[in-house]
Amino acid sequence: MRPFYVTTPIYYISGDPHIGHAYTTIVADVLARTARACGEARFLTGTDEHGQKVADAAAAAGKSPQAWCDELVPRWKQLFALYHVEYDDFIRTTEPRHERVVQAVFEKMHANGDVYLGKYEGWYCVDDETFWPQAKLIEGKCPTCGRPVQWLSEDDWFFRLSKYSDRLKEHFRAHPDWVRPRAVYNEMMALLDEGLEDISVSRTNLKWGISVPQGQGVIYVWFDALLNYISALGWPDGPNMRKFWPATVQLIGKEIARFHTLIWPAMLWSIGEAAPELVFAHGWITVEGEKIGKSRGNAVDPFVLAEHFGADSLRYFLLREAPFGSDFSYSEDKIVQRYNSDLGNDLGNLLRRSLSMLAQYRDGLVPQAVDGQLAERFDGLGQRVRDLIFRLQFRDALEAIWELVTALNRTIDERKPWVLYKEERRVELDAVLYELCEGLRWLAILLAPFMPERAREMWAQLGMREPIDANWETALRWGGLAAGTQTAPSDALFPRRELVR
Repeated sequence: MRPFYVTTPIYYISGDPHIGHAYTTIVADVLARTARACGEARFLTGTDEHGQKVADAAAAAGKSPQAWCDELVPRWKQLFALYHVEYDDFIRTTEPRHERVVQAVFEKMHANGDVYLGKYEGWYCVDDETFWPQAKLIEGKCPTCGRPVQWLSEDDWFFRLSKYSDRLKEHFRAHPDWVRPRAVYNEMMALLDEGLEDISVSRTNLKWGISVPQGQGVIYVWFDALLNYISALGWPDGPNMRKFWPATVQLIGKEIARFHTLIWPAMLWSIGEAAPELVFAHGWITVEGEKIGKSRGNAVDPFVLAEHFGADSLRYFLLREAPFGSDFSYSEDKIVQRYNSDLGNDLGNLLRRSLSMLAQYRDGLVPQAVDGQLAERFDGLGQRVRDLIFRLQFRDALEAIWELVTALNRTIDERKPWVLYKEERRVELDAVLYELCEGLRWLAILLAPFMPERAREMWAQLGMREPIDANWETALRWGGLAAGTQTAPSDALFPRRELVR
């Protein structure tokens, strides 16, 4: 497969991160880890640090915008490290490498006539950094966040978005799966049918941002931010740009789909680049039916959750709870139930029972490999899981993995190794013990993208010494666990947890 490039939206740095930010980044990490196990991958995340809201927050704190951003960025990096996220690049829009690309793109668009000077008059939402026509306001407020908007009138630079309206329609029709889920695709098609207007891409009365090369003001924060996906690759002719663009998957929240599926491809076409292969607008995590967010006062602290339940357990919960793309409700009760049932009883207990019996009956040494029923039944599981992950069907992928978990637990219950040992049916006992250990080896490999730390712990208890993140093509072949391997049972993989409160 071609080199895999996955991006998250860059996160608007107006405060501390919440669980929704961790969610998107974990998904990107699962994709990147799986892609690395099959070939070459690059994973980009970062922070969006310009715009009015950042300037206002910094002023309220009595600091310069740059100092404000510099203090907040480590918190985001700490969050990603806590959740075992292994990105290849972290882009900040205040970095010189990004500023150079933004200004170069602006100048190229100005030279080809796609950027021109005009007058903007209209409604602006500071919180979403978004311009809105009167017809889109809901009771005079921003249709996205519900906050008041303000009237702006100024001389700005405009991007000829309307020029690309027909090409966008053609692209949508020719590539019906390039925007997912389907509901978001349909919503964007409806906006195209309404018609697109040119958009303002500068702010005259704001100083915090990237300066417009041709004159007064700064470049509009969204125009600036969208370009991070190629500034991080060294546009226009850096080696990573030619290797990884167009992006394989761009992950976004559904509230910013308009920017990424209507404005972003038009910007790319304006400078001679291809549109991304897939933009996936995932759903929201809700509390009592309301989207989680700092401004709503219902933000969930991901640091506290990881401390109590473990980061890998949260990774599992977020991707198992609902189909990716749909909204789903968060509660600690649901986390505890998933943790104790799926992880504690099903998986953790399977590892403990299997290695305990191996220690008791064979001194912890893996017996000779014997082809059994599971080898044939699960021969294609690795390919199946990989395909589901690349289709962003994470819950289905985990359910497929859990079929093996269930089969191994059933093997213990039905074939009763303790009876085989008591009756000295040595060959049959060795066959069962090997199936259990080899099945656990497969589980560790398949779960590594989802729960990297716990998977490595399983790997270590199985006595494996080579890296767990080996190529799936060769690693997922039945019989890979060598006879005579000395296992090393340790503490419970998922000790029972109760509610935080």
